[in-house]
Amino acid sequence: MSDLPGQASQALAAAVAALGGTSRPGQQTMSDQVAASLDEGVHLLVQAGTGTGKSLGYLIPAMIWAVGSKQTALVATATLALQAQLAHKDIPIAARAVASVVGREPRTQILKGRSNYICLLRVRDQTGGEQDSLLGGAELVEAVRDSGSDATSSLGAEVIALREWADDQAKDGGLADRDDAPSHSPRAWAQVSVPVRECLGANVCPYGAECFVEEARARARQADLVVTNHALLAINAMHGGTALPEYGPVIIDEAHELVNRVTGAASSELSAQQIGRVSKRASAWLDDDLATELLEVADTFADALAEVAPGRITEPGSLAVEAAALVREVSRRAVSALATGSGQSSDPEQRQQAASAMKEIFEIAERMARLDEHDVVWLSAHDRFGRQLNVAPLSVAGLMRENVLEEHPTILTSATLTVGGAFESMAGSVGLRRADRIAADTEAGDAGQWRAIDVGSPFDYAKQGILYVATGLRNPGRDGIGADALAELAELIWAADGRTLGLFASQRSAEAAAEHLRGALPGLNVMCQGEANLSELTRTFIAEEDSVLLGTMSLWQGIDVPGDTCRLVVIDKIPFPRPDDPLMQARQQAVAQAGGNGFMQVAASHAALLLAQGAGRLIRSTSDRGVVAVLDPRLIKARYSGFLRASLPPFWTTTDAEVAIQALQRLGTS
Repeated sequence: MSDLPGQASQALAAAVAALGGTSRPGQQTMSDQVAASLDEGVHLLVQAGTGTGKSLGYLIPAMIWAVGSKQTALVATATLALQAQLAHKDIPIAARAVASVVGREPRTQILKGRSNYICLLRVRDQTGGEQDSLLGGAELVEAVRDSGSDATSSLGAEVIALREWADDQAKDGGLADRDDAPSHSPRAWAQVSVPVRECLGANVCPYGAECFVEEARARARQADLVVTNHALLAINAMHGGTALPEYGPVIIDEAHELVNRVTGAASSELSAQQIGRVSKRASAWLDDDLATELLEVADTFADALAEVAPGRITEPGSLAVEAAALVREVSRRAVSALATGSGQSSDPEQRQQAASAMKEIFEIAERMARLDEHDVVWLSAHDRFGRQLNVAPLSVAGLMRENVLEEHPTILTSATLTVGGAFESMAGSVGLRRADRIAADTEAGDAGQWRAIDVGSPFDYAKQGILYVATGLRNPGRDGIGADALAELAELIWAADGRTLGLFASQRSAEAAAEHLRGALPGLNVMCQGEANLSELTRTFIAEEDSVLLGTMSLWQGIDVPGDTCRLVVIDKIPFPRPDDPLMQARQQAVAQAGGNGFMQVAASHAALLLAQGAGRLIRSTSDRGVVAVLDPRLIKARYSGFLRASLPPFWTTTDAEVAIQALQRLGTS
């Protein structure tokens, strides 16, 4: 055993002192456990409640390990927001503290997916018509916005500003990272970035020597610590380690999100519009007969999907599967034709990008036509996007176990890792076997073994918060929030004098609540997700303490509002997955066929994690006080209620509405 735990403890103390803080027992315990895991090469799950300071708890031992071993440690986060927080706040503090112990600052690098960096080929050679202007890009954007010009003019001005900025970045040694770019819309960014499939590769691209992505990767190969995201970790696992530099241990933060993020990275969609767009793009390098056949296949695919009912597809003889097989066969021939470069156009770069897009169509169609037992294929229908086929992995446990856990010591951490009070559900979902768990104080004998520890929270939830469950209401139905729940919601928000975050299972219910509250409580500023940019709504919610913010899933996990702005968190309904979600249905069936309880292991576990995240929005500092109100009596009355409540912070619990109302009123006078 090395002196890593002792060095990490010393550096952690230096970091805390630099921040002017005091030692936190949970943070120290986490640092010790992470150091031991890195030393022994054993997997670790760490539940660290909000306020623990878990970023420093894992960054410091990881940095010291990397410097001492001369290997790279990898940190993977769920969100770009946490990547930015680590880069600009936590890493500089940790690096200086580590330098005081090991003699030099660790080298660190943020690494994102390709589409988060500007593509020089797109901005220099594939920009379309040039737009000359006497104004610079930034000035042009401001002028266009001030003039109230249409969206097309704004888009053009934003693209010009991004192109100018990219040239400056190339000259100054920058990386043209989206987070550092001038203000822009998603459509503008799409004009200057490239999907990974359409990248020519540094050896072929005329700007390969200047490529921002290649430079970011080169810096990552020299770094002691690399920070990436869950999706890129998954892509690296699926594609033979080509997306990330070589690394040793991996620390997965926001690990409660890992299964969803890996599932998303391993999923694909196929629509007739998508096939048609790629076919038209490729037609310049195809003979007329094949180009026409491709367009006809897109129409045939659309007709087939129109005849199929939305939902999971399991029969090889389904019209949808036969249509996917037809797309596979014709796109295979198109990929071969594009490889030869025949046709009238002679632009090799555009041809290669079209070939890559066509190969993607082929591979998706092939996967769907195969109907592999490890995949779930289903048809979805959207008002906006029309009908499309979808494919996703039935489980990501095998992928994670074979390509991450078996090759790298892995540390998973989050404020919410236990489901129903236990770690086993989360561990199993990411590929750790129940039989391989060892006690926290047991020495590891096998690299596949894992430990788990809950280091607690600095918050006294039983004194700082109340959990109120409205057992007098009817069980929520499929038709959205009921009149009785709306009336209770208004009374609670009146008692809190606004200062409420409302978390809803559907956008329809959030909008119905907003309409009701604006009539019942006209003096309050009631905001609803979808009425403006979410970041703008959040800023207003923070600035106006008596305001109300209502929304859906992105608010359950993505908002941090400490202080008196948020005295009340209302959850309208236990957030079970939709009963018609084909992927969740398939996962429940797979558990049941293996002899388990599909509802508890999939649906209830999903709801428990979201409930814990949603309830966790209330207490964000040691001075916060308030109420979490759940307008769903099943949290007390249902047979699974104890399992769900065991996943929540240990609030003092009541079913008496008057107790909750009086507590909120007292907060207003304190």
